[in-house]
Amino acid sequence: MTTITIQQLAETGIGTERVSDWVEVTQEMIDKFADATGDHQFIHVNPEMAKLTPFGGTIAHGFLTLSLMPLLSSKVADAPAIEGIKMGVNYGGNKVRFLQPVRSGKRVRGRFKLLELIEKRPGQWQQTNEFTVEIEGEDKPAMIAEWISQIFV
Repeated sequence: MTTITIQQLAETGIGTERVSDWVEVTQEMIDKFADATGDHQFIHVNPEMAKLTPFGGTIAHGFLTLSLMPLLSSKVADAPAIEGIKMGVNYGGNKVRFLQPVRSGKRVRGRFKLLELIEKRPGQWQQTNEFTVEIEGEDKPAMIAEWISQIFV
């Protein structure tokens, strides 16, 4: 794994796109998310009833798709490690669009494009990434988000 400074990332990384490995969205994952959030709508947790919908089966919650960001970012093989990083925290999103549902059993991957990286104060950097969740075998992505995080070095 390559290690770079936050300044090097700010100088050379803008516009860089990285892609994760594929991850399967299982029914078990969907069910656990439903339990954690209290969203047990049948299109997520009842395969028999969901077969009767235009989706043809159960689908992942939109917020489950969004919450895959940390998992998918951990599966980017060529992502450099930031030297001296102490922590990173979510700061929020500028926009999120759910374009297509993720059906149970489908594989997804994350596409991350660094849009901006600025130093807010010494040792605190704000990065904005375009985060796209692609569905294997589908032309249209499941989701596109512009997400902001803070990095402390």
